[in-house]
Amino acid sequence: MNITIISVGKIKEKFIKLGIDEYTKRLSRYCKINLIEVPDEKAPENLSVVEMEIVKNKEGESISKHIKDGMYVIDLVIKGKMLTSEELADKFQEVTLKGNSHITFIIGGSLGLSQNIINRADFKLSFSSMTFPHQLMKLILLEQIYRGFRIIKGEPYHK
Repeated sequence: MNITIISVGKIKEKFIKLGIDEYTKRLSRYCKINLIEVPDEKAPENLSVVEMEIVKNKEGESISKHIKDGMYVIDLVIKGKMLTSEELADKFQEVTLKGNSHITFIIGGSLGLSQNIINRADFKLSFSSMTFPHQLMKLILLEQIYRGFRIIKGEPYHK
């Protein structure tokens, strides 16, 4: 299986980079993992709704360039469906049983995802109704992907 994570912005915090590196290494036993970072657009504090949409659309264009035909796209959005770790593992199996061997997760920037990217998603996933920094979300997502593979393989870790 191939897993791609497309995220907006570069990881700056060393502790997050270390965690991402650790889970990327752990996941290499289970899948081919590809991490893609697209640039975040400058967004001053007091943007109008129109200006926010412009920023999200520019980031969306950068994201779109990395989405290929045949990818099963999962957007991380607050209003998505919440799953347990077991249900996420089941989702991986369901997707592969339907003939998709490439799952792509998309993490937006501080303003979220453009409507075009949301419309392209095959599935919308929410980790919480709380907002998380998008850099930290990448680490949390990698941990859950790793947990999902451990569940699928029946290996200890989950509990």
